[in-house]
Amino acid sequence: MIYTTVDIQNWLGQCASRMTAAAPELNELDGRLGDGDLGVTVEKCGRLMLEALAVPFISPSDLFKGCAFACTRASGSSFGTLLAVAFMTLTKSTAGRSTLESEDVAPLLAGVRDALMARGRSELGDKTMLDSIEALRVVAACGAGTVPLSHFQAAALQVLDLFRNRPNLVGRARMFGEKSVGLDDPGMVAVARILGVPCP
Repeated sequence: MIYTTVDIQNWLGQCASRMTAAAPELNELDGRLGDGDLGVTVEKCGRLMLEALAVPFISPSDLFKGCAFACTRASGSSFGTLLAVAFMTLTKSTAGRSTLESEDVAPLLAGVRDALMARGRSELGDKTMLDSIEALRVVAACGAGTVPLSHFQAAALQVLDLFRNRPNLVGRARMFGEKSVGLDDPGMVAVARILGVPCP
């Protein structure tokens, strides 16, 4: 399946709207393992993205760059910085492209995963949003052609279930040690909500 700039822009607008709606839940979750400001940052990123997405873009790369700048303006917690890094990685990876295809999703997610690992000095298995991104990459790589959004949503839930009873190994949450066992990582929940997984 071919995705035009307008297709991607519409989808990112939906994601941004879901980000603003998820703020209260993410603040509450982050309050258990961090500063309690993740929702504030995600809401601000979403709001600024919506402002950026109010104008047309000529290419996917320009579109991702606009979202990167929006997340950079949001600052706040490290999650905003990681979102900006993710979008800048996509900006570079899609330079010169007028459209994207479903086969591009897995390698693009791999590039984002690697960039965030380098920026956040974390690894797969640390119980972070990286594990969610990797789960989404696996789904995209296994699919022949277009993968339904529901498959990505299911993967986001499955990875939460997989890591829930493990401790957080990086970031502020690592200081809680065994107390983080049994709790969902707020960043992983944020990925699920951005994809449209409803709050239980």
